[in-house]
Amino acid sequence: MKKQLITYIIALMGLSTAWAQVPAPASAQSEPIAIMNGTAHLGNGEVIENSIVTFENGKIKLVADATKVRVDLTGYKQVDAKGKHVYPGLILPLTNLGLEEIAAVRATVDDDEVGGVNPNVRSAIAYNTDSELIPTMRFTGIQLAQTTPQGGRVSGTSSVMQLDAWNWEDALYLEDDGVHISWPALSYGPRWWRGETERRPNDEYDEQVAEITQLLKDAKSYMELNPSEKNLKLEAMLPVLKGESNLYVRAEQAKSIVEAVQTLTDMEIPNIVLTGASDVWYVKDLIKEKNIPVLLTNVHRVPGRNSEDYDLPYKLPALLHKEGILVGLTHENGMLANNRNLPFFAGTAAAYGDISKEEALKLVTSNTAKILNIDDKTGTLETGKDANIVISGGDILDMNGNIILNSYIQGREVTLHAMQQRLYEKFKEKYESQMND
Repeated sequence: MKKQLITYIIALMGLSTAWAQVPAPASAQSEPIAIMNGTAHLGNGEVIENSIVTFENGKIKLVADATKVRVDLTGYKQVDAKGKHVYPGLILPLTNLGLEEIAAVRATVDDDEVGGVNPNVRSAIAYNTDSELIPTMRFTGIQLAQTTPQGGRVSGTSSVMQLDAWNWEDALYLEDDGVHISWPALSYGPRWWRGETERRPNDEYDEQVAEITQLLKDAKSYMELNPSEKNLKLEAMLPVLKGESNLYVRAEQAKSIVEAVQTLTDMEIPNIVLTGASDVWYVKDLIKEKNIPVLLTNVHRVPGRNSEDYDLPYKLPALLHKEGILVGLTHENGMLANNRNLPFFAGTAAAYGDISKEEALKLVTSNTAKILNIDDKTGTLETGKDANIVISGGDILDMNGNIILNSYIQGREVTLHAMQQRLYEKFKEKYESQMND
């Protein structure tokens, strides 16, 4: 009896495993493709109403007005996009996609390493291409993600991954693009469960800042000495010091932002990117002066102060954009599944911030590509760039119009079919058969 029970359990596990398989990655592009007659949104502010977009061997060959060019399409697979919209693939920064599956199940979470200072921790090697959450991002047009470690004062090193691969090596789009640190807060909010009503100072602020500055000082000395015995933590900081990768600095409060920017610029860190940054509007002049790009976290939130406009988070990306600050959008906090709402963050910025949809599109395409240093390969529909292209039934920044019909990552046509669709079809078939009986 016991043996039969074990056999039954193993069989059930096998069935659930088979059911849970994510779609297999697409094969390499085998024939040239021409997307015809769609409205092409190039990601740089330009729109071509009746466009032709061709790509071959994973690279874009032509983006033009179909009424003004003659192209020999012999041998091309033609995709009719009349009445549809063509966009560059969207880019999701600052996410633990592929590092977390079920937040409440510790065995499926691999985004936070033991210890507070871990620049040598690399998210790329922990990236799980079999995550069921990856296809859900592709449903809204997201094709690239900056997989980012979490936790600690210095969390580790992120990498940009493309969302259609057999393993993490295949998924790598830009390896080790930057180190992530969390700048300490000068004060903490009141603990309501203790009856507190006032903010309290962070008594360990100086010590916490010293952790960061000491790491940078040690790394500079290490770079100058170039010892034969390698120190992995200091080695990981060398690309940051040389300007070969970014230093991503998470800071929320205005005073913390000022302290972080002034300290790090005084230490001559070449490429600083501010993340989180809910109070950035109050220090915008400093950010402009230092020419620091910003990755804003979750514009779908309430204001941080009672005195702020109710819609300040909604219009903040547009306000910064109008100031000439390079801005990208993300959803770093809360449920990982909410990352798929990335295009709608940009749509909200357009609706409340008085900027055009094309300018808002930059917030999730070309701007983010520039910040992550991948704009030479993606972020816009331009000749020579990777064929990271999505075709939507309508406006990709609007929940009603965001209907992704085709998705091409480096020219490969990606399967837009995963667990949600399988469950829908399963129960649709069940209840339709009951209705017909």
